[in-house]
Amino acid sequence: MNQIKVLLADDQTIIREGLRALLEGNPDIMVVAEARNGMEAYEQTGIHHPQVVLMDIRMPQMGGVEATRMIKQDFPETAVLILTTYDDDESIIGAITHGASGYLLKDISGAKLSEAVRDAARGSVILPGNIAAKITRHIGMQRRADISLSDFTQREQDIIRLLILGKSNQEIAQTLFLSVGTVKNYISQIYGKAGITDRANAILYFKELGF
Repeated sequence: MNQIKVLLADDQTIIREGLRALLEGNPDIMVVAEARNGMEAYEQTGIHHPQVVLMDIRMPQMGGVEATRMIKQDFPETAVLILTTYDDDESIIGAITHGASGYLLKDISGAKLSEAVRDAARGSVILPGNIAAKITRHIGMQRRADISLSDFTQREQDIIRLLILGKSNQEIAQTLFLSVGTVKNYISQIYGKAGITDRANAILYFKELGF
């Protein structure tokens, strides 16, 4: 069995220990490293190359938003999943804008957290309804060039609909009989037309647009 490699980033030792015990109760998940702040999370990502980083927001020296930005810049294949007690708009928008694959609050159940880790490793975006609503409001306030369905080719529309369903690049490629590289190229073109740079914002934006 190929285990999902996870890095835990939280400044509280008891939280990291609890998360490790919870996650490693799943045979398909392995915690490969821990970090006490954002800088350590970035450094440990470079060493261990985890598939998923579980990232707290407020930590000493460097917080989770800046660490997410650095990780996604230098290690784009690593998914960052925010796990925090803070649900203020600034934290949420900052994390998602910088490429986080999801934003979860620490009142989540162990079973749902484990499933979220699996989803993040598959390339899905994980946003509870209340978090998604805040991001949608933020997107609605942003000024973007007016675009409509007709601005996208049929193939791009097919890919957008699969993105909205939470499909990974691999799943999109299999569904449309394309290579993963071709799917990535299409997604880059779609992002460019919409003025978007990441998957979470793209999904919410296209839902708002009526796809």
